[in-house]
Amino acid sequence: MQTLAIVGASLAGLSAARAARAQGFTGRLLIIGDEHHRPYDRPPLSKDFLLGTITSEDLFLETDDDGLQAEWLLGGGAIGLDVAPRTVRLHDGSSVSADGIVIATGARARKLPALEGLENVFYLRTIADAQGLTPRLVPGARMTVIGAGFIGAEVASAAASRGMEVTMINNAPVPFTAQLGQDMGDVVAKLHRANGVNLICGAVIEEFHTGEGVISGLTLADGRHLETDVVVVGIGAEPNTEWLEGSGVELGSGVLCDAMGRTNVPGIVAVGDCAAWFDKARGGHRRVEHWTGALERAALAVQALLDSNAPEQPSKPPYFWSDQHGVKIQFAGHSSGYDRVEVEAGDPQEHSFLAVYYRGDDAVAVLGMNQPRLFTRWRRNLAAPAPKPEGQPGLVATAAH
Repeated sequence: MQTLAIVGASLAGLSAARAARAQGFTGRLLIIGDEHHRPYDRPPLSKDFLLGTITSEDLFLETDDDGLQAEWLLGGGAIGLDVAPRTVRLHDGSSVSADGIVIATGARARKLPALEGLENVFYLRTIADAQGLTPRLVPGARMTVIGAGFIGAEVASAAASRGMEVTMINNAPVPFTAQLGQDMGDVVAKLHRANGVNLICGAVIEEFHTGEGVISGLTLADGRHLETDVVVVGIGAEPNTEWLEGSGVELGSGVLCDAMGRTNVPGIVAVGDCAAWFDKARGGHRRVEHWTGALERAALAVQALLDSNAPEQPSKPPYFWSDQHGVKIQFAGHSSGYDRVEVEAGDPQEHSFLAVYYRGDDAVAVLGMNQPRLFTRWRRNLAAPAPKPEGQPGLVATAAH
């Protein structure tokens, strides 16, 4: 392999570039990105960056000793792919050909068409998004967050700490149920309410009140009217795969890959938020939109790309963390299909505890709130299944679905 093209100047793309060099690739390395920025860290955008404790310079991921010797093609991005000659067509009309291609084009925020173009409506995915939202965090101003996922919850936390009146709207009866289950989702909901966030669950928005380029409020199906100065929408993300349509690369809930990131086209792999890797444990393809997935899986995909005989290696259990109202929330594993949750230490009412999700006798996921050391021990157990750590009996058993 003489030329390797990485499409996506993201954490996943940078991780793939680092992995290629670390694994002995000495050829031409191209990194293509649609933003003008080099790769930067996205999780702090809804945390420290909004709070003003870090600047944009603190977000950039490259280090002086990376030694990538890469050619950066930024500010346009890819618009198409011809798989037979492995040629990537770029936004400026040019194209680049490569012996191997890593698809790392990530995902974008899912938008509400009814709010398109309004100057006080924000999404949070890029540095530009965060820079636009930050001046709106004004004490006493009213913020409405649509969607109680982790991005929305982190923005709500930051806004509340700035003295804003925050309302967070969720369409499900309990927030975070998909990730944490109903019982632990309710614990996080109580954390927000305890810190002054008006959390409205099971809500349906019936009407947006707009005029003169802004939104001034909204009405819920139950008749409640909410006035607002700024709206943040956090209703999930969509993979950036449109540029691959018609290319022959198989698409589904993202770029469909095997358990090592290989697509159906030889010489092309996919990593990061746009990639749906096959999960043997779940019997299907699944996108893992977490920072650690972008960081760790890239090395496996590059190995499969550089060595056609590379043995399959198990991926680490998904891991994510969130900072909300001064509480560090950490989660690892898969909570789907669990039959019980046991609180192993601490007290959920104090928002400092560790809970383990079980399927039968197997620990399948672990949740920690302000318990980083104990969480790290349990996370290792998920990576290499073993009996529960000695001296940590279950303290409280809770019902699960």
